[in-house]
Amino acid sequence: MKFKFIPSPKKFENKEKIILRDFLAMERTSLANERTLFSYIRASLYMAIGGVAILEYDGFATFNWLSYVVFGLSLVLIFIGVFRYRRLKNKLETYYKTMNSEANINKE
Repeated sequence: MKFKFIPSPKKFENKEKIILRDFLAMERTSLANERTLFSYIRASLYMAIGGVAILEYDGFATFNWLSYVVFGLSLVLIFIGVFRYRRLKNKLETYYKTMNSEANINKE
């Protein structure tokens, strides 16, 4: 069984004309994508703050290594979030381009 850390998107081609409902759905998807990116950033910042707390608290002096692990996980989390955001944004931009090209063809 193959486990993928970041799943790859499924291939999809739009074969129908994009109507208002579809356009609004793409806008909702875009807003949800931004909201998800902010969630990744927020979680990453919370992890970084936790790492600073572990590092600064004298009672956890033997667990300093844990703070560096948390910092590393924080960086990994923010990179995953940015990667997924860019991937979906690029995918949506291709749909917008096809929609605009279809609109230009229909005007002519």
